Amino acid sequence: MKKESSRVVLVTGASSGIGEAAVLALLARGYRVHAAARRVERMAPLREAGAQIHFLDLTDESSIHVLFENILQTEGRLDALVNNAATAAYGSVEEVSLADARRQFEVNLFGLARLTQLVVPVMRAQCSGTIVNISSVGGRIHTPLGAWYHASKHALEGWSDSLRIETSPIGIRVVVIQPGAIDTEFGPNAIGPLLERSGSGPYRALAHRMAEATRRTFDSGKASPPALIADLIVKAIESPRPKTRYVAGHLARTIMATRKLLSDRLFDALIQKFL
Repeated sequence: MKKESSRVVLVTGASSGIGEAAVLALLARGYRVHAAARRVERMAPLREAGAQIHFLDLTDESSIHVLFENILQTEGRLDALVNNAATAAYGSVEEVSLADARRQFEVNLFGLARLTQLVVPVMRAQCSGTIVNISSVGGRIHTPLGAWYHASKHALEGWSDSLRIETSPIGIRVVVIQPGAIDTEFGPNAIGPLLERSGSGPYRALAHRMAEATRRTFDSGKASPPALIADLIVKAIESPRPKTRYVAGHLARTIMATRKLLSDRLFDALIQKFL
């Protein structure tokens, strides 16, 4: 059922997957939704559905400022920010360039953080707002050849916890969502760069096993639909007292419970056995 609302939401990484599904779910609830991504042409269906479309490159601070100023001038307020845009620089620590690693952090943490820094004063003046950070089960576990991705998501988790404590007294809720395997471009798109970086060097056997494991996960049909996470985003925004974290998606709860129960070495052995 559609809920009439004048509340304004910004969703990043909206050109596909979880971001696209979140925009559609929020529009269905009557929100005024601003969708942002680098691939503006991919968001044409969202414009037709009623969203406002914006270009956003989280590695470019001027792009972040232009987006924020456009929304503030248009709306005068912002009730929720969904930090969904992310990228993954898979490959061995030895072979991933520091330039690629820095870009990983620019998108997954620093660009996200800069946008949030601009949004928080607006929400503070309103004495209300919700910030939803899309992390991953990868923010609590580790796998080989994913060091930079995991590092960026672990960092996002700790950053979100500190932000939550800082802003809760001024009416801002900070929520982390940790998806498992979701049927998006994210997993399949990581395979090519992984093999380019590590598929022919000293880690080639591991890289090919990792690529095959990723293919199995996403080709099995078991990955959860993006709408599952989109519904959690809506729930987090609409709940008067949302959880600090939501875990959902294929294998997510199993992975998180296993990591909690096992020592580092036992978890390492389990991952190696899986691969």
